[in-house]
Amino acid sequence: MAFRSITKQKVLRELRDIGLLILAGLLMTSVFGYIKSNAQFWIVGSFTALMWIFLWKGNSLLSDIISTRINWLESPIKSLIVLSVSSVVYTIGSIVLLMKLYEVTLDVDFGRSSSMIYSATVVTIIISLFMHGRSFLIEWKQSALDAEKLKRENVTARYESLKNQVNPHFLFNSFNALTNLVYENQDLAAKFIKQLSEVYRYVLDTRDRELVTKEEELKFLESYLFLQKIRFGDNLQIAIQLDAVKTYFPPLVLQMLIENAIKHNIVAAEQPLSIKIYESENYIVIENKLQHKKVLSEESAGVGLSNICLRYEFLSDQKVVVEALPDKFIVRLPVIERVES
Repeated sequence: MAFRSITKQKVLRELRDIGLLILAGLLMTSVFGYIKSNAQFWIVGSFTALMWIFLWKGNSLLSDIISTRINWLESPIKSLIVLSVSSVVYTIGSIVLLMKLYEVTLDVDFGRSSSMIYSATVVTIIISLFMHGRSFLIEWKQSALDAEKLKRENVTARYESLKNQVNPHFLFNSFNALTNLVYENQDLAAKFIKQLSEVYRYVLDTRDRELVTKEEELKFLESYLFLQKIRFGDNLQIAIQLDAVKTYFPPLVLQMLIENAIKHNIVAAEQPLSIKIYESENYIVIENKLQHKKVLSEESAGVGLSNICLRYEFLSDQKVVVEALPDKFIVRLPVIERVES
């Protein structure tokens, strides 16, 4: 997890906190310092203020660093132990260093320093407990928000997946092709109906599944491509080379990408549309020749590709890669090697 970017607002907040800590140090010195002269006040006051800055801001930074490396929700005991030990070591080290600095530069004699170190350690434990509770609450809140976001996105993606497949345009095109086939070739029309039923059976059977096997997805894709071949013939050229790879897919993901390519590109005898599906560097690559339509025959809301990206964010640590080159459009899907139990 990367550190949050530095903003003007954050810098001003840090400066405000440091100013308040300096003020607290000087106030404590004036109230409890037993000061005999102005010079002594500024020496003791500056030391107290620096000690507050070192303890509060230093331990706060230490807590943030540890939180980025150890998840509070997954390893609360480990996180508590690492934070506590690190805070005590840091506190003792910073107090000793600060005392040595004042002894060398201002010739200050701290006498027996064990009581100061003991007091600083107690203060550090209090600060650490506060930081621990703060970090835990922040992580818990963020985790709850992320879980709700992913849940909402997954439900939306499932709905969009079903909606994109079962849409009026696809039904119209399928039945229009079927009408022509009934008069021209009844045997082919019967096969068309069977493949169409296979397509919608798969849609219904997988609507509640997050992942399907490569074999299931390719078998469905075969039925879908049969319907498209009736419509486009040799003007649509699909090459699939996935024999050597073992992977799982979100249902309908390959179909959605092929449909997206058909929707946005010219498919004609003069300009046949070529689509390749293959594995490269642990990604499933869907690559199509780029030959844009001037006017889309169907309205495009752009939900298909974003739908796929959202589903892969939910299912994989790797993101979907989209490349729009001058002569081709490429989508890279991360290989999902197994279903997590």
